[in-house]
Amino acid sequence: MKPIQKSQKLQNVCYDIRGPILEHAKRMEEEGHRIIKLNIGNLAPFGFEAPDEIVQDMIRNIPSSSGYSDSRGIFSARKAIMHYMQQKNVRDVQLDDIYLGNGASELIVMSMQALLNTGDEVLVPAPDYPLWTAAVSLSGGTPVHYICDEQADWQPDLDDIRRKITPNTRAIVVINPNNPTGALYSDELLREIVALAREHQLIIYADEIYDKILYDGATHTSIAALSDDVLTVTFNGLSKSYRSCGYRAGWMVVSGDKRHAQDYIEGLNILASMRLCPNVPGQYAIQTALGGYQSINDLIVPGGRLFKQRELAHRLLTEIPGVSCVKPKAALYLFPKLDPAVYPIKDDQAFILELLLEERVLLVQGSGFNWQQPDHFRVVFLPNEDDLRDAIGRIARFLDGYRRRHGT
Repeated sequence: MKPIQKSQKLQNVCYDIRGPILEHAKRMEEEGHRIIKLNIGNLAPFGFEAPDEIVQDMIRNIPSSSGYSDSRGIFSARKAIMHYMQQKNVRDVQLDDIYLGNGASELIVMSMQALLNTGDEVLVPAPDYPLWTAAVSLSGGTPVHYICDEQADWQPDLDDIRRKITPNTRAIVVINPNNPTGALYSDELLREIVALAREHQLIIYADEIYDKILYDGATHTSIAALSDDVLTVTFNGLSKSYRSCGYRAGWMVVSGDKRHAQDYIEGLNILASMRLCPNVPGQYAIQTALGGYQSINDLIVPGGRLFKQRELAHRLLTEIPGVSCVKPKAALYLFPKLDPAVYPIKDDQAFILELLLEERVLLVQGSGFNWQQPDHFRVVFLPNEDDLRDAIGRIARFLDGYRRRHGT
């Protein structure tokens, strides 16, 4: 029979966080092996539970959640998001500028589908959260990766951004706080990006899902707060700060000068209507989450669980010979570098598979985040301290063997 092929639109689409290495891990689990999974920022399996107040509000509203909501989302949730954007100093956001989605992920794909034609380019950071690259490709566009500079605490390289702007460039993606590096961008840098977007008439897509997971007293500035004129689309949600990944409650906010973007906004409205509406029960968690006690603050201060696990994971990884790591200022991840002189890796996916088979630890290779050199990997520091010690001890043992096998 004639083979059934996948769509050509998927030719350059990949998502290695849930990619082929994970399939190996699943088979190993079925064979009875215990795998330590440091591959995905899924908080619940590590004992991070959604605040009880959010859970109770969802339960209370289940009886009224059977029907479709407005295609953009329910009024109470969008009103709460509007107030939250005001708290973040983002001006002139109205209810109709806010779209709720089945997680920010759905809205990221939707925002690209509404914008891009074949040949259009979008500037995406390297390393990036790979859904952005995938969404651009799936929507017919071309992702162009600008470099974030490890020597400058993973801040975007403005000169590299300038070099990569062409007549086909439609937008720039800013992931701040950053996944996978944990970088937090300075206001000065954000203003420079706004100025470039203004000069070249680019849309800014701001992924701010980790804006409350900040360490060492850091504060986060929404890039949308730094201009009234540059069209900016900001993404956020409950998955991380409110430990509610499975609720699929995310949002997208359009701000800046919208007068010249009415046709694009009509496209967003068409796509929002085509999916009928977001998951209704999850929407009922949003107002309570944004307005209530912010329990994430207990986890990120000295003595808090996330703070302690970040400290431990960073210390243990950087004690391994040939491993360096910029300490994350935000989010849930570390992005360590392996010295190429010590670890001569040619294929980082094969390297990560070898680690899984030998030590039963699951990571994601740097190329899974569109980093071009085979010298990085991402570590999720969500496991408790004992499990982190075990996991990083296994990584250290594997790396020691790798050094010996390769004569360094």
